[in-house]
Amino acid sequence: MATCSPGDTLILPRNCHISAISAMVLSGALPKYIVPEYDFKWDVAGGITPSQVNDAIKELEMEGRKAAALLVVSPTYHGICSNMDEICHICHSYNIPVIVDEAHGAHLGFHPELPSSSLSQGADLAVQSTHKVLCSLTQSSMLHMQGNLVDRERISKSLQMLQSSSPSYLLLASLDAARAQLSENREAIFDKAIDLALEARSLISKIPGISILEFPSFSSFFQIDPLRLTIGVWQLGLSGFEADDILCNDFGVVCELVGTKSFTLAFNLGTQRDHVLRLVAGLKHLSQTSHFSQPVKDEGKNVNHFVCLDDIRISMSPREAFFATKRKVSIRDSLGEIVESLYVLIHLVFQL
Repeated sequence: MATCSPGDTLILPRNCHISAISAMVLSGALPKYIVPEYDFKWDVAGGITPSQVNDAIKELEMEGRKAAALLVVSPTYHGICSNMDEICHICHSYNIPVIVDEAHGAHLGFHPELPSSSLSQGADLAVQSTHKVLCSLTQSSMLHMQGNLVDRERISKSLQMLQSSSPSYLLLASLDAARAQLSENREAIFDKAIDLALEARSLISKIPGISILEFPSFSSFFQIDPLRLTIGVWQLGLSGFEADDILCNDFGVVCELVGTKSFTLAFNLGTQRDHVLRLVAGLKHLSQTSHFSQPVKDEGKNVNHFVCLDDIRISMSPREAFFATKRKVSIRDSLGEIVESLYVLIHLVFQL
């Protein structure tokens, strides 16, 4: 709302958070989607590349339009970071502000082993869910701003429309406490968490049938957060959901994100070595008790785009779709129909 007026175009990835769809409903902005690289073997989407951003800007120019802003999700839930330095350079050459959904990156830049923050790479706005990796209370977050491409007064007015006039001082105090915790020991505060993540990666890599998401799983991989560990279990004949159930019920390991072929773990300031040992014990149990399946052939060919979403035509704006009359149908009966939200559509496709 601070960058896009009704009818303006917002460039954003197709795997954006549902809140980005809601923002377009509220602002009346029109989407120009970028399809991120996708690995079918892992069932994981990567980031977006500078060349994709440049192509999107050029395509809009050919249509006589200019993007009001670019939204990037970096890092993704799996910790995959886009090359924000080059992306910001491209966008700023066109006076296009860059907004970064950095919900999972409030800790970036606070250790030499961590990727750089989006602000340090030139982003104009960065939204961070401080509670996800740092130690503030749930629901607390921060909006960071720099530069002059975005109107500060318009941001303030937009926040007044969306936020409560009675803020929670518990949440505000927890944000300040998290900030103070970082500032007091910013050079070493993540040493233990990163050491434990590296130890876990080393131990898990030796377990038969277990895969770890690493470079160069995606050709567009720029950086990855070492505190996010995505573990593949398809060679064991298990889905991520089945593995998660066993790890949670039998070993007390709670996964951050669960997928069809893998699950993701988040290491943070509260992670202890006992947690790593329980995780490794659980994975060894899965390896010893599961039936191995044949490895995926031609692995290099498994990286591709969301092919099933490449040819989807946008029939109406997100705002029009939200207010349109709609009905619920089965997945089979939805073929050929207009789906209200791309976010919903992606989940429907992965259920097929």
